[in-house]
Amino acid sequence: MKLKNLVLGLFMAASVAVTASDAKYVFYFIGDGMGMGPVLTAETYNREILKNDKPLLMMQFPVVGWCTTYSASSMITDSAAAGTALSTGTKTKNSMLGMGPDTIAVTSIARLFKDDGYGVGIVTSVAPDDATPGAFYAHVPNRKEYYNIGRQAAESGYEFIAGAGLRGVSDKKGRQTDLLDVMKANDVRVVYGPEELKTVGTERVMLVNNHGTPDYNIGYTIDSVAGGLTLPMMTEACLDRLIKTSPDRFFMMVEGGNIDHALHANDGGTAIVEIFNFNEALKVAFDFYLAHPDETLIVVTADHDTGGMVLGHPKGKKYVSHVEYFKKQRMSKEAFSEYCKSLIKADRDYTWADMKSFLEKNTGLFSFIPVDDDDEAALRESFEDSFEQHRDSDQKTLYASFNAFAAKVYKLINDAAGIKYTTLSHSGNPVPVFAVGVGSDLFKSYNDNSNLPRLILEVAGKDPQLLDRK
Repeated sequence: MKLKNLVLGLFMAASVAVTASDAKYVFYFIGDGMGMGPVLTAETYNREILKNDKPLLMMQFPVVGWCTTYSASSMITDSAAAGTALSTGTKTKNSMLGMGPDTIAVTSIARLFKDDGYGVGIVTSVAPDDATPGAFYAHVPNRKEYYNIGRQAAESGYEFIAGAGLRGVSDKKGRQTDLLDVMKANDVRVVYGPEELKTVGTERVMLVNNHGTPDYNIGYTIDSVAGGLTLPMMTEACLDRLIKTSPDRFFMMVEGGNIDHALHANDGGTAIVEIFNFNEALKVAFDFYLAHPDETLIVVTADHDTGGMVLGHPKGKKYVSHVEYFKKQRMSKEAFSEYCKSLIKADRDYTWADMKSFLEKNTGLFSFIPVDDDDEAALRESFEDSFEQHRDSDQKTLYASFNAFAAKVYKLINDAAGIKYTTLSHSGNPVPVFAVGVGSDLFKSYNDNSNLPRLILEVAGKDPQLLDRK
């Protein structure tokens, strides 16, 4: 009996500690596709190659846990169902956004915070009308309803939304829609690129990348897109905006969407760099936390694992990996594939010697990564099939179609480094959860993604049952 009373007393004390000071500033960081394998591989590179004596910032947080990600329709979720669970606490079917399996709209924590007077900011390195950001403001039966998602972004009242570009500005036939007029009618100023952001007044902001850039992502960090948006830049801009408009309390969701795109491509070097970039964005929030430690909660997780990435060892070697091989990678698999396609389209006289020299400079193959005779012969055969015979079929993933030669090049880099994948899509692997700040102890140990928004509301002093409202 005494033991039971002691446990009860400790539980009540912990509850009082959580509720004694509610979080006024909440940061929710979601690394899209950032399963445990990619995180641990990035940390291995951080420790072994960069020689940092401290782990990645998220891994320094005092609370570490993990969570499951299955959807209402599958053991393996897509981003729409996962984003809906993370934002609303409701499991739904794959492809559905902000709705339960019965197509009835459910409420996100961002909406609850906004209705309670908080400022709200949504940031992503992919499109702001993509699945994860859309889950915090939209309600559609299919994640590809970009026009409707865009309208709901305009009507959300959120102070700041940022990402690559709005796909609902034109329809499937390329005809312009009235989405920009809808934005204007809702006092939302669509701002193109970092320079235009400086001219914003009191309007609500939809920050997208410069004209003429892709609308599906802002570009990979490894490709160094000049003059473009970056995730740390957008995170800082969002935070600055919320400090000005809602200094007393706000909620921010920041998604590292390009992590997922890189992992769909099975592009290990690019994925590592994107996780480092996500880490830099997290530092923006952490600096704010250091100034407001008794009022701030930061939660970091992923919507799902992509690629089933594993740090193993190369063929013929045991208990060793060579993540240092990624040091010489200068471009993403996607950028290299587009380079190859441009050469083929131009029908240039481009020899194997030319390609070998390019690979040495931009991937490290031959110059830094050893390539044996058999692998070189296989690469050369693929090169000739693609560039001379035009008979090699592309590798298709969710977000890109890769030149077959490019696919073989990047598989060779992964194999040499000891990086393995189980899929070009999502896996059912659990994902990590990291937390720091007010009430962060609630996020310890095992969880499910649908429980995280309920815990966030609890830490903010709100009733988690509000998410049960239809």
